[in-house]
Amino acid sequence: MDSVEEPTTPFGTFTAQTSKLQRQYQALLDQSTPHVAYRWVGTGVALFLFFLRVFVAQGWYIVAYALGIYLLNLFLAFLQPKFDPSNEALDNDMEDGAAGSLPTKQDEEFRPFIRRLPEFKFWHSATRAVAISFFCSWFEIFNVPVFWPVLVMYWFMLFILTMRKQIQHMIKYRYVPFTMGKARYNKNSN
Repeated sequence: MDSVEEPTTPFGTFTAQTSKLQRQYQALLDQSTPHVAYRWVGTGVALFLFFLRVFVAQGWYIVAYALGIYLLNLFLAFLQPKFDPSNEALDNDMEDGAAGSLPTKQDEEFRPFIRRLPEFKFWHSATRAVAISFFCSWFEIFNVPVFWPVLVMYWFMLFILTMRKQIQHMIKYRYVPFTMGKARYNKNSN
């Protein structure tokens, strides 16, 4: 009586297999969570293989450009705080007329830096994008003829302008999205 009934329709069988594959995929993702460096090295190798494919095949520049724009978008979301201080400043101005910002004095409330896009989701989205781009580079329909130096220059202009804006935002609202150099306290310290 406790046995699970097997699906009898073809759609039920397909759904059961799909959910089994999703569980296995999620288990692999869960196992890879603590291995940050290995995950990023794997993504870097995949990205290198994709760019090697583009270089050797002398094509698919639009796919590479789209990947670059998407990765830049992910990186910017990774650098930004979940609760944007500039939006909070606007909200506070509407409520009480005072300018809002991150805490700057000892008596103000401590607010930890929480990313808009967590590191794991950043890695997962970037890895999926690289895999999809690599897959697309094997189909001629995605090989749109373009003058690639223009795309490279345009991407660098976008990168410089958006990073300049992001760094100005970080300086204005006094937040650092990286944990390097921050004080760490041990549990057993005196």
